[in-house]
Amino acid sequence: MRKTIISAGRNDLPTPAGGWLDLDRAARVEVISEDPSHPIEAALLPDRGNGWRASQPGPQTIRLVFDSPQFLRRIRLRFVGGTTERTQEFVLRWVGEGLESREVVRQQWNFSPSGTNEELEEYQVDLERVTALELVVTPDVSGGESIASLAEWRIA
Repeated sequence: MRKTIISAGRNDLPTPAGGWLDLDRAARVEVISEDPSHPIEAALLPDRGNGWRASQPGPQTIRLVFDSPQFLRRIRLRFVGGTTERTQEFVLRWVGEGLESREVVRQQWNFSPSGTNEELEEYQVDLERVTALELVVTPDVSGGESIASLAEWRIA
């Protein structure tokens, strides 16, 4: 029999190699839209494709709802800009047991096909008893017809 003694204050699921949380087992995901050829699983699960892309322009929300509260130490987000010059904004929020949502970060990034076309952000956090994470991506703050995308979202 395999046995592990865990801390009473944490309910972390085992993590695969690399230390990332196995989101396939730990959470369900909610999205506003997705392109069938770029489903959300492609951004959340390793080796599943080239990331997620919305099926319609404008702001998009991706929400991870955990099966049980999690202790989070690290969050990685990677965006690839595509062929349109634009300023993207994203907001990352978390919800804990009995708490209203709280902002982790709000950030804008300028994508330029001839220059900076990829944004990689990694945040060290100390979030306890997290029940949900929400990512809101506004692909073009000027209101253009850009489509939101997310190449990778990893959590540890």
